[in-house]
Amino acid sequence: MIETFLMERMQSTYENVVDFDLSESGVRPVTLREMVGFGFDLDALMDSPLGYSQSNGTIELRERIAAMYPGASINHVEVTNGTSEANYILALTLLRAGDVVALEVPNYLQLWGVPRSLGATVEQFNLENVDGAWELDWETFEKAVTPKTRFVYVTNPNNPTGAVLSRSAMHRIVKRVDEVGAYLIADEVYQGAELEGDSTPSFWGMSDRVIVTSGLSKAYGIPGVRIGWMVGPPALIASCWTQHDYITICPNKISDHIARVAVSAGVREKLYARTRSVLRANLPTLQEWAGGMGDFFELVPPQAGAIAFLKYNADAESIPLCERILKEQSTLIVPGLHFGLEHYLRVWLGSKPEYLRAGLERLHAGLSPLVSAGV
Repeated sequence: MIETFLMERMQSTYENVVDFDLSESGVRPVTLREMVGFGFDLDALMDSPLGYSQSNGTIELRERIAAMYPGASINHVEVTNGTSEANYILALTLLRAGDVVALEVPNYLQLWGVPRSLGATVEQFNLENVDGAWELDWETFEKAVTPKTRFVYVTNPNNPTGAVLSRSAMHRIVKRVDEVGAYLIADEVYQGAELEGDSTPSFWGMSDRVIVTSGLSKAYGIPGVRIGWMVGPPALIASCWTQHDYITICPNKISDHIARVAVSAGVREKLYARTRSVLRANLPTLQEWAGGMGDFFELVPPQAGAIAFLKYNADAESIPLCERILKEQSTLIVPGLHFGLEHYLRVWLGSKPEYLRAGLERLHAGLSPLVSAGV
């Protein structure tokens, strides 16, 4: 039996009925009209039969994805229905009962629940706030990643903290993975959503045991087309294709066409620039709002991603706190415990500025009893 994915269940239950949804994690979505402006030929698609697409992604799309990963060919790429499906298929392909997974925490906990449902054990290693920066706790990493480990899972940039691993940390992770004979699944769906500086380096190419997953949902701002992908060793990708045949069979045909435009080099950079512009405009608003509550919040600004992970200084547990704010303020945020870390809240940065300000006003009203109490 698979356990309830608490964060996804909370979001799917309430995100479309609240006044303010600050639980999201990407930027406000691109419209179809905007995609036409980027070169998507909607008129030509109008005469295309709505049949099945190629089950592992069309050759044209896989060629364009492979071009983003030096040394990759179309045989290194499997196209999926979102990054979540890529991660899910990898777990189904790699794991058997009794296997061990090492999971970075805090994190998107999909690969906490799925491995456990397959009879695997999940060991965690920690990201910790050290002097105002999120860094890996190497002691917990070394303890979690052993010769029994089947795969290690990281998100980089990280969800929910927005932290980006240093190159030295990336090399240390890969070295350990190679030593113990595990795979590394690097979920890089936030790559391209950096607030400052260059794009986050990919783990791709650092080892033949690295598998990268990504998709259009976050940095691209196109979650609704449900296009993701995995890039890895061809033999493993072929096995994942077999799993895919048993699940959703193929990506959506229209989505495949949209994705070909989105991942092409020129359009990709325009979409990244759009995302970064939204985040740079909104982060100061959140920082000012959090600072207005004195010492109640501790915020390490995200390096990437449309999310901020705020530590609050109160004894209240995060799930009941978010449930109360949902009920009293019709505002949805994500409790830190849904990422494996208590006394934190994840707040969305990817909305229109006026929506963010209004949602934060509601959130302030919901938190004011705790702020006033100073506990």
